[in-house]
Amino acid sequence: MPPTTTAPAVAVADRVSAFTYAIRNIVAEAKRVEATGTRVRYLNIGDPIPFGFRTPAHLVDAVGRAVRANDNGYAPSSGLWRAREAVAADFTRRHLPTDADRVIITNGTSEGIELALTALVNAGDEVLMPVPTYPLYTAVTAKLGARAVLYPADPEHDWLPDVEALGRLITRRTRALVVIDPNNPTGAVYSDRIRRHLLDLSDHHGLPILSDEVYGDLAYDGPVAPLGSLNPDALILSFSSLSKAYLAPGWRAGWLAVGRSPRLDPVVAAIQKLADGRLCSSGPMQYAIAPALTGDRSHQEAFCAALRVRAELTTRRLNAISGMRCVQPRGAFYAMPRVELPPGASDEDFVLGLLRDTGILCVHGSGFGLPREDGFFRVVYLASPEELSTIYDLMADFTDRFLREGRRA
Repeated sequence: MPPTTTAPAVAVADRVSAFTYAIRNIVAEAKRVEATGTRVRYLNIGDPIPFGFRTPAHLVDAVGRAVRANDNGYAPSSGLWRAREAVAADFTRRHLPTDADRVIITNGTSEGIELALTALVNAGDEVLMPVPTYPLYTAVTAKLGARAVLYPADPEHDWLPDVEALGRLITRRTRALVVIDPNNPTGAVYSDRIRRHLLDLSDHHGLPILSDEVYGDLAYDGPVAPLGSLNPDALILSFSSLSKAYLAPGWRAGWLAVGRSPRLDPVVAAIQKLADGRLCSSGPMQYAIAPALTGDRSHQEAFCAALRVRAELTTRRLNAISGMRCVQPRGAFYAMPRVELPPGASDEDFVLGLLRDTGILCVHGSGFGLPREDGFFRVVYLASPEELSTIYDLMADFTDRFLREGRRA
């Protein structure tokens, strides 16, 4: 029987309408621009590999040996024991005593975040997260039918969170507090004073902290200790992975570690139950976790030095553009500049105009929870200094035209 063209389309779940992820969503427009013959420079995703950085050889060798040895079957749901032991030992070395049976190996930090939120949050609950925020948190929270409550970070104070304002947002429906330090998308690194305030709030209100520490080894003044090292009995779930500091984002090898407090025992059990349901994370890639955490890390020193050069260049060049301001990043590889928009224009107008005119792809600040009219956007500065100089020349010319003409997308 031939298909009918008059029948209604198959409906999708309501939750999909609330699920947005600007970092990837904006690529559709970039592909349309590329189809016209314009070269697109992708500064939207924090992936070091396309910019010439290479995964350390000893990690590649570890995965290669596992594949050749036919270690290609399912791994245990919670992860290979050797990998879990290595993660626990690394946290312990960093003054956060951790047991391997409270570590779960995940498909990148992203899956760890989703497992943790799914274990903690019911529909109608609230999750505190910084603004600007990494959009996976808002997307997963929306998918769960919960509500993201955004606490402010101040660009006038190096993008540090306003802890007093955060405290006023806590209600009886608040179920978790997200902390991203070093921060994506701003490049901020929090002071111990801020970190202790966050721990105090968590303790006072009995709120578990989801501590996203994937950039902990990429702070320019030295590694940032895990938040839980300031209080090993705090209600903390810590996340990290091989993606950024070990230059292997495509491997999707991550982990979460649940703090030692007995109050978190039900959370460990719930996450392990959820992990069973998704079978396991990628098996061969898990064989690189122990070599990464116990072996040679000299590549990180070189990587951080390269990132510092790019951060300083980015800050200097963007602050030299009339109508634009940029806070100096202190870690990771992101900057969050602000452009003074013409009346009626939005951050997305600026970003889409920049893409269509120059082929430079950034992400609008409203994709990270900021007001559309504030003019923030995120730049990924992994390209070479020479390429970045060219990019910022093009950006300066476009910004001048955009502000003079008051254009909208």
